[in-house]
Amino acid sequence: MNASGSRRGMGTGAQRLAISIALALAATGAATARPLTVVELFTSQGCSSCPPANANLIKLKDRPSVLALSFNVTYWDYLGWKDTFGRPEFTERQVSYEPGLGRSGPFTPQMVVNGHTDTIGNQLSEIETLISRDKPVAGPALSLAGGSAAIGAGTAPAGGADVWLVHYRPGVVEVPVGRGENSGHTLPHANVVRALTRLGSWTGAATTLPLPAAKSGLATAVLVQAPHGGPILAAATE
Repeated sequence: MNASGSRRGMGTGAQRLAISIALALAATGAATARPLTVVELFTSQGCSSCPPANANLIKLKDRPSVLALSFNVTYWDYLGWKDTFGRPEFTERQVSYEPGLGRSGPFTPQMVVNGHTDTIGNQLSEIETLISRDKPVAGPALSLAGGSAAIGAGTAPAGGADVWLVHYRPGVVEVPVGRGENSGHTLPHANVVRALTRLGSWTGAATTLPLPAAKSGLATAVLVQAPHGGPILAAATE
């Protein structure tokens, strides 16, 4: 379906602390050593084309090298069913991707891989091709532990990269739909994002950022991403 805290570089003492934390996490195995391929599905309970894409995300969610996330958008709510997981900020995230992906506007279902390439999410073979071809961008080391995100030193985009905190419900949840295009159907959703918050900016210096605690039952992921819907430079989960 188609629809028409900046943070400056830290001082040397703070840099040494951030680097020490990252090294300690790596030594204890708490760091995420394997680069994650981030697959974002933009979907809606009011979209009759979306159930196959939801099913494909379920197939991806347990792969250790993939962070699969479901973002429910709001622009189909007018069709008669208000998406129970939809948030305006999720719609805004999708809209920010479209210019860089060469799209004229948002649509569902859309799968975005590493913030860099996309496809309609209904063909698993196409998604598999993107995952195998579009490897994670070589970005900074990123570790989550002890209520903090430790980001290593590296080369940041001009103006810095955005650091996003994602709280999502791991696993599959079934949603009965009472009205609209999917009326009478129960739709499965995988790794549903419930909150998206910009923590700050990474400017290339090693830094640490505090992580607000997730609500009960939610998991935490952090994305370091070029601004304005650019490529994802690093991703990690707790």
